[in-house]
Amino acid sequence: MNSKIKRIGVLTSGGDAPGMNPCIRAVARTALFNGCQVYGIRNGLEGLLRGNLGPLEPRDVGGIIQRGGTMLGTARSEEFRTEAGQATAVRVLTENAIDGLIVIGGDGSMRACRALDARGVQVIGIPGSIDNDMWGTNMAIGVDTALNTLCDAIDKLRDTASSHRRAFLIETMGRNCGYLAVMAGVIGGAEVVVIPEVQTTIAEVAAAVESAHQRGKTHSIIIVSEGAGIHTQELAAALDRLDVGFSTRVTILGHIQRGGRPSAFDRLLATRLGVKAVDALLAGQTDVMMGLRGRDIEAIPLGDVVSKQREANLEYYEMAKMLAF
Repeated sequence: MNSKIKRIGVLTSGGDAPGMNPCIRAVARTALFNGCQVYGIRNGLEGLLRGNLGPLEPRDVGGIIQRGGTMLGTARSEEFRTEAGQATAVRVLTENAIDGLIVIGGDGSMRACRALDARGVQVIGIPGSIDNDMWGTNMAIGVDTALNTLCDAIDKLRDTASSHRRAFLIETMGRNCGYLAVMAGVIGGAEVVVIPEVQTTIAEVAAAVESAHQRGKTHSIIIVSEGAGIHTQELAAALDRLDVGFSTRVTILGHIQRGGRPSAFDRLLATRLGVKAVDALLAGQTDVMMGLRGRDIEAIPLGDVVSKQREANLEYYEMAKMLAF
């Protein structure tokens, strides 16, 4: 145990993800169990710059394990990107005697961790992003819950699609990584999946949907990642214009994918990551992200995390195409 760590700060940054609350709970109670004080920093990096923080006791994190979102709030900060902003963040941590910091968030949050480490802050990152676009971890907090939300939405939309013999275009989140779309395509039985990693033309989508109609299918489900090169509304208009056999409807799920009660998997993953993050701080580690590798939680160098881009597994993409037959 690193005796220098007496007070630990925890914040959530960037987009919220189901499971952040169980992670905050795990961080707070693990640190308190080990004799440390815990300070919750509200409203992410922006709150850090404003000194918006206060102590967390065991009861403060009670009753939150089942809640979506983040009890601490979250916000991005343009000011933090500047040298002056980062210096302010270090000053706030120093003035409040924060010896170690745990940051729960996505790629931008991990870059913030690196910036703070470069200024002498002992910091550990925890991956929280429904896009699952972060290198170094099999799963990030919130991904499983988002996939369950997607699966439920697709099931419901298929009911009405079959009733009216329609093609439904369903847009998922995923700016740079098509993980959600690919997995939704497999577990939701989609006819077509459009992702950033694979260049797909409108003509190719139209051909696949028309083929599904000719094979006697009563509906067609098309999953489109928001970061793909095809705009969902334009694709829908094109399919109607090309007369592929189905009339089309568009559903953009948007931020509904971020909300809801975290699944059992996300609660357990978030808890394990939170506990291991505190353990890493107390052991003197810094500039690492705790990630899920196989069945184990491991410390991944943040330099690797922010320098590499995770992409969707194209084996699953090919699987979705084959099973659409």
